[in-house]
Amino acid sequence: MSHHVVTGAGPVGSTVALQLADQGERVLLVTRSGSGPEHPLVERRRADVTAPGALDALLEGAAAVHHCVHASRYDAATWRAELIPAERALLDAAGRAGCVVVFPESLYAYGPVSGPITEDLPRTASGGKPGIRAELLRARAASTTPTVSVAASDFFGPRVLTSHAGERLATAILSGRTLRVVGSLDQPHSFTYVPDLAAAMIRAAADPALHGSFLHAPTGPALTQRELATAFAAAADAPLPRLGTLPAGLLRTIGLVHRDTRELAEMSYQFTAPFVVDSSRSEERLGLKATPFDAAIRETVAWWRTRVSA
Repeated sequence: MSHHVVTGAGPVGSTVALQLADQGERVLLVTRSGSGPEHPLVERRRADVTAPGALDALLEGAAAVHHCVHASRYDAATWRAELIPAERALLDAAGRAGCVVVFPESLYAYGPVSGPITEDLPRTASGGKPGIRAELLRARAASTTPTVSVAASDFFGPRVLTSHAGERLATAILSGRTLRVVGSLDQPHSFTYVPDLAAAMIRAAADPALHGSFLHAPTGPALTQRELATAFAAAADAPLPRLGTLPAGLLRTIGLVHRDTRELAEMSYQFTAPFVVDSSRSEERLGLKATPFDAAIRETVAWWRTRVSA
C-alpha cells in the first residue's frame, strides 16, 4: 500500500494530511517535534527534513511528498539559509524514491504586477523575499525530480494564524478591538481558502500530466480588506470593530530600526494597489473550483469560535 508524506504541520500541511486521510490515504506527517492533527490514517513522525538522507526511509514507496515546511523567521536571510538547502535535500531524496514533490507556493516570485495575476506572467523577481521564491522555483525547474508548485494568495481558513486574514483579524473582531490592516482598506485583494489550496495540491500530485507545472490554487473573487472584515463580523454575529490602516510609508520608517516591520514593509505593495489572482486556467486544468466565499467564511469563523472557547 502506497502512502503520502507531508512535511510540516502548519495550516497547509495539516489540512493536506487530513484531506488525504479522509480520502482513505495513509499519511506520514513529518515534523521535528512529531506534532500534527490526530487521525487514524495519519502517522506522525519526528525528523529533520533539512538533514541529508533523513527522509529516505519515509519516502520509500511513497506516492508523493507534500512539502509544507516554513522558515523559522519571515525574512530573506533566514529563507536563504533554511529553505534552499531543505528543498535541495528533499528533491534529492524524492528523486531517489521516484516520487513527485508538491509545493505550496506564494505569489512573491511575480513581484509587483499591474493587472490580474495569471500563470503566464514572468516569475523573475529579484532581491529580498520575492527573489528567494524565484530562486526556489528555478531550482525546482532544473531538478530531475518531478515537481508541482501550487501558488496561493494570502491565506484564510481554519488553522490559519500568521496571515493578514488570520489571528490579528479574527481576534480583533471577536474581541471588539480596533483592527488595523496593512496598506489600504479598499483595494481589491485576493485571499485563498487553505482547504482549496490543499485540494489542489492533492489533485496535482495524482495527475502526472500536471507534474512540472506552476498552478494557481482555486481562489475566489478578490475582496477589499474592509469587505473581508465585514463578512467575518457578520458570520460571527459580531459588530464590526473600528477599522484603521498601517500605511506602507509608516512601516518602512519603523522598518529602519525594526527587522520584522522591515520585512512586512517589503511586501506592502500587495495591499496598496489591486492584487488580484486569476486562477481560472489552473481551475480548468485541476477540475476544481474555489469554495463559495460564504461557506468558507462560515467554516473559518466556526474554527475560530472553537479555538477562542477552548
